[in-house]
Amino acid sequence: MTDSPKAQSPKPDTQKPKANANHYLDMELLRFTTAGSVDDGKSTLIGRLLYDSKSIFEDQIEQVKQSSERKGLTHTDLALLTDGLKDEREQGITIDVAYRYFATPKRKFIIADTPGHIQYTRNMVTGASTANVALILVDARNGVVEQTCRHSIIAALLQIPHVVVCVNKMDLVDYKQEVFDQIKTDYEQFASKLDVKDVRFIPISALNGDNVVNRSEKMTWYEGSTLLYTLENIHIGSDHNHIDCRFPVQTVIRPKNDAYHDYRGYAGRIAGGVFKPGDSVTVLPSGFTSKVKTIETFEGPLEEAFAPMSVTLTLEDNIDVSRGDMIVRDNNQPNPTQDVEVMLCWLNNKGPMPRSKYTIRHTTSEMKSMIKEIRYKLDISTLHRNEEDKNIGMNDICRVSLRTTKPILSDSYRKNRQTGSIILVDDATNETVAAGMII
Repeated sequence: MTDSPKAQSPKPDTQKPKANANHYLDMELLRFTTAGSVDDGKSTLIGRLLYDSKSIFEDQIEQVKQSSERKGLTHTDLALLTDGLKDEREQGITIDVAYRYFATPKRKFIIADTPGHIQYTRNMVTGASTANVALILVDARNGVVEQTCRHSIIAALLQIPHVVVCVNKMDLVDYKQEVFDQIKTDYEQFASKLDVKDVRFIPISALNGDNVVNRSEKMTWYEGSTLLYTLENIHIGSDHNHIDCRFPVQTVIRPKNDAYHDYRGYAGRIAGGVFKPGDSVTVLPSGFTSKVKTIETFEGPLEEAFAPMSVTLTLEDNIDVSRGDMIVRDNNQPNPTQDVEVMLCWLNNKGPMPRSKYTIRHTTSEMKSMIKEIRYKLDISTLHRNEEDKNIGMNDICRVSLRTTKPILSDSYRKNRQTGSIILVDDATNETVAAGMII
């Protein structure tokens, strides 16, 4: 690997203390997605982030250099680091969602590089569904365009807590402050209509590396932080719901050996709230009550656990709990209902029909469901509700009414992104046909 992210000198620090491995495991993970129009420089920006933060192997850099030379380029095209598919490299566009991982001494990162084309809206929804931050790229020459609005609306719809607007290609407008200020004003006017809590603006040149990892000497008028500094320090601890306790049971652990003869643990990932030993809890849908006996992990027992930790709970009483059940607090329970209103992003070539039947997957449970009614189709560019045209195709977003065969333990997506999301699966083909947000 090239220079270590933790090394201060040009030489890699080969004598790292072993504790650093645990430090990297314990670091906070931030997921972010990139979005913008075609050729706004999303892949180049990610390549620049990886390159300047020294998170790329030397052989990867060499491959990219060779590919750039074959294309007749005079510079190394960092976009090729993320354009993994043959078609992507040939066309110079992103088609599929490309995930990349890198780490700095402060944080671990997972990047979802999503396509900018209208016909790949579903891929952006896939990449953005778990993101803490959305990077929305704007070409400084073009300003706020329809795709900027489209991607911002999707980010708001998916309740991504933080949006960073990267005004890219500042080198092509001579790094002028007035160009940046105008784009900022235009975007703020548009974003005021959306439910976006935290919006930040950074002028950058992904090609030259201005304000990506290192501060730009050509934009001294910009007094804010670089993109990497923003990503390292943006507060994401409160992005999860720590009020409403939700623990979907993924599996029941029964060792059935002499050492743990009567052991019965319930493993899963906390979707919301804080759990502590001694807490009074209710198991849904049965309604049986008990108290949390212990909270256990591979490293040992915990005095408290919260979203999004993966733990094993043991209860004081031997009650019937199985996969798909949910452990909640007595006085704070989700709404069990068989009639669900959902905003769906349709992912399949074949559109839904009224009375169509699908398997619905929600947290760790699944059941049969039927689309009772398509309420309206959403125009993703204007937020206009089209109640006349109910012909849903791939990449369309619509509101539907679902009926399930058994009660679904749901919260609204606005309240909890984990317990408020569902997917629909076609029983005949086993394809995921839609992803949805419960209203």
